[in-house]
Amino acid sequence: MAKALSVVMLGASGATGSETLKALLAMPEVTRITLLGRRAVVLPDGAAARVTQRVVDVGSPDTYADFIDGHDAAICTLGVSQPSKMTKEEFLRIDRDWVIAFANLCRQRGVRHFELLGAVGADSRSPSFYLRTKGQLRDALIALNFERLSLFQPSMILTPSNRFGLSQALTLAFWPSLSHLMLGPARKFRGIRVEALGAAIAHNLVVDGKGVETLQWGDFQRLQRT
Repeated sequence: MAKALSVVMLGASGATGSETLKALLAMPEVTRITLLGRRAVVLPDGAAARVTQRVVDVGSPDTYADFIDGHDAAICTLGVSQPSKMTKEEFLRIDRDWVIAFANLCRQRGVRHFELLGAVGADSRSPSFYLRTKGQLRDALIALNFERLSLFQPSMILTPSNRFGLSQALTLAFWPSLSHLMLGPARKFRGIRVEALGAAIAHNLVVDGKGVETLQWGDFQRLQRT
């Protein structure tokens, strides 16, 4: 029988987070899930027995520190869906600083395995503000020295519906066709369906691993079928 797992999660209300939660609930090994967020999410029937929701001030980590105790793994899918709609300062606070604070608490409170939803191309030396921020976050998490750190780096995340207007409508229409042209090293830039990415993040919890691992398109394909 697989070992029982307890998971604390930040960001379950987002597109990827909600799919990750759905996959976790389908895994009998995951016996306890704690959701931290600025608002509660709607749970499917029967989920309340395994899920505890804590509505918290994500920007004040001391207020939710005690809720992290006793978990084996942590998942963070928190992120800004439309960075262009806010200032750089706001983006840094949510996408980098809040996540680092959450990870710090997880490390202090005994979480062994931390999983992060990041982005392909994350590099703290990148000329791109977005990728540089993601790289700074990546470097900070590595420095925390978790027993296992899983860095998920998707390119385009393909959602079933258009949430952000014309630009996303065009992306959803054409990216799947373009993905087939991305071969060899370019495969990591292929689009991934949000439900497949969520399943990969959840299923990776029960795959053996240690140290720092970077997971991209090919890994998502493998993990969603685990």
